[in-house]
Amino acid sequence: MAAKISGGPKSKYDLGQNNDINVTPFVDIMLVLLIVFMVAIPVATLAIKVDLPPATPPPPGVHPKPPTFISLLDGGQMIIVNPDRGQQPTSLGQLAGGLLTNLGPDARNQSILIRANRTVRYGDFMAVVNQLQADGFYKVSLITEGNASAT
Repeated sequence: MAAKISGGPKSKYDLGQNNDINVTPFVDIMLVLLIVFMVAIPVATLAIKVDLPPATPPPPGVHPKPPTFISLLDGGQMIIVNPDRGQQPTSLGQLAGGLLTNLGPDARNQSILIRANRTVRYGDFMAVVNQLQADGFYKVSLITEGNASAT
């Protein structure tokens, strides 16, 4: 096996150096991807028709009822905060009775907001949510920002 190290007379079979980039494979791949995306996009944008009721503002002079909060404080303390009736400390066992007293007979159909800060134990929070569900309060919303002071 021999190798030619130095230059010499050029042969007619010498091709020389090729310093151009061959873009043909790149273009082939791009065209295949383009075709795949053109076929896949209409399938991915399949729309589901949803009939939503129109948004209607409340009649003039009618104000929505202010929400009722359950504020969870450190140490498992709970306060029911109702803008109409003020603040009422409560416990887990008296939670349903306090909500029925504050919200009236249709309390189970109204939304209740739970407010807690990051220092409240998760077990205390879940105990309140589970107690609300056990008492028939299913419209429960969570407030995740701010602190849980009872103001």
